[in-house]
Amino acid sequence: MKIHTVLNSKIIIPIIIGIVIVIAGIAFTSNQNSESMEVEDALDRELRPQEETSEISDKLNEIEAINLENEYTPRDREWITSGPFQIDRSEYVLGEKIFVRIGGLDFSEKGQVVFLKPSNGTHYSVYLTVPFDGANKQAFNYYIEPQISKTRGICSIDDIIGEWRVVFRGTEYTNLEFKIINQTLPGSKNNFNPVC
Repeated sequence: MKIHTVLNSKIIIPIIIGIVIVIAGIAFTSNQNSESMEVEDALDRELRPQEETSEISDKLNEIEAINLENEYTPRDREWITSGPFQIDRSEYVLGEKIFVRIGGLDFSEKGQVVFLKPSNGTHYSVYLTVPFDGANKQAFNYYIEPQISKTRGICSIDDIIGEWRVVFRGTEYTNLEFKIINQTLPGSKNNFNPVC
């Protein structure tokens, strides 16, 4: 009987181990198939987008309307000229940069480009002065962006909008004029909150 029990245990133990291995293999294969199935389902969902709810659709329409409202296209460049000095437009919105081109200065030409902002209906005040000297540099470009500044006494857009002048001190060239209108470049509205 003892031999029979030993033979049975030698046979039963490998059978049990074999069954456990088979069950583990089936479980592992089944788990791999379900994971790949989930990936395939996720990929399939990406290929077939779900229908938008009306709430999402309404939100997208609202965003599109705001973008259309804020759409901005700068005016074409006009290149207003006085001798070797040019500005790119006659009219700007708040937040737009004014592009100044200086080219072809004579060796002896020396002076200042003075930007004058309107102070009231009849007077101007100096906003910025840019020196030039044909002996050092005969051509260069310059950008100016009128901004609100408490230290400069420019408290609100009322101190910026209006007719501006560009004067060329030290020369006989005629003044240039441009206008800044009461319209703000999209995305820069917060730069024009009153500070005084």
